[in-house]
Amino acid sequence: MTSEKHGLAFLQDWYRAQCNGEWEHVKGVTIETLETPGWMVTIDLEGTPLESMYMEPLCVERSPADWIECRVETQQFRATGDSTKLFAILLAFEKWASRVQKVE
Repeated sequence: MTSEKHGLAFLQDWYRAQCNGEWEHVKGVTIETLETPGWMVTIDLEGTPLESMYMEPLCVERSPADWIECRVETQQFRATGDSTKLFAILLAFEKWASRVQKVE
């Protein structure tokens, strides 16, 4: 097994690294379901090293049942995807965040 982290493990470690006794009381990570069906993930970036970093938007729509959209706006990583895309959303966050910030 490698020491690389993927998806949920990366997000857990990133979240823990942001917790400083204040940030986690007003900011955080939200994972919700959509009625389409699908997923919506919102990750607050304000007060983190990622807050002013640009992300090239990702938008792929192959069909009404196969789609994903990820972007950074208003100091949040915001992503939605079909019911099979939760892991892909978390990987998109990991790929972007790990390029601009080292996560221990």
